[in-house]
Amino acid sequence: MRRPRPLPAALACSAALLLTVLATSPAPAEGRELWGSVTIVPGHQGLLEVAGYGGPALGAGSRLTLTAPQPAEVTATPLVDGVYRGAVAADGGTGSYTFTGTATGAGTETGAGTGTGAGSATGTAAEPGPWLGRTFPFVLSVPATAVPGTRLSGCAMVVTDAAGARRDQGACTVTVGLPDPALTQPLAGVPLGRRPTIAGTAYPGAQVTVRDQNEDEVCSTTATAPGGTWSCVPGTDLPAGAGRLQATATFNGVSAASEQIRITVT
Repeated sequence: MRRPRPLPAALACSAALLLTVLATSPAPAEGRELWGSVTIVPGHQGLLEVAGYGGPALGAGSRLTLTAPQPAEVTATPLVDGVYRGAVAADGGTGSYTFTGTATGAGTETGAGTGTGAGSATGTAAEPGPWLGRTFPFVLSVPATAVPGTRLSGCAMVVTDAAGARRDQGACTVTVGLPDPALTQPLAGVPLGRRPTIAGTAYPGAQVTVRDQNEDEVCSTTATAPGGTWSCVPGTDLPAGAGRLQATATFNGVSAASEQIRITVT
């Protein structure tokens, strides 16, 4: 029976090195994903809260980084916590939190290659480690030119350890919302006829529907450009007495509602 030939020394060394890298290089935690979502109207800011980390406890120097979807920008990292240091890139393209304390959660962190990772990461389930079971807020701004109903692409999050190795990741959802419409006519409390003119403003091109206190449609129309003004008249008489009116705008799959106004029909 033929015996297998020994590997050449150089090849054996390469194979041993490969096995070492595979054994010590950390990988993202399987079956766990970071997540977060927010809806922001054009020209405003909103709070995106990132949660869902379920990987090993990480030590000092580990970092959560959010990449903002274009054309949104990160404007602030408002978490007030002495062990998480927030930062925003000068161009607003990314925001991050860096853990600066001592990990006390369950599990043990080891670094890539040789040696151990920064910080201690042992403890009990009652004392979760860094990133575990926590929410991290990022303030995002959306430009006034963004189109309502658009889902901005490119939003992503990643958690890395002190050596820069990826430990978890995820995608976030940023949707451009629709500004609330306004009811400017009739004025609340002023007695009305049975078919009053109802008017207001909304996002240009939005379909506007006015409903009463019973959710019955009173009238509908489309907001016109450039100011988004609209008006409509009920097709049937409004019932006499006290009531309420509210306008709902719909555009590109998203909707928004005005404040209700109280009316009295004589």
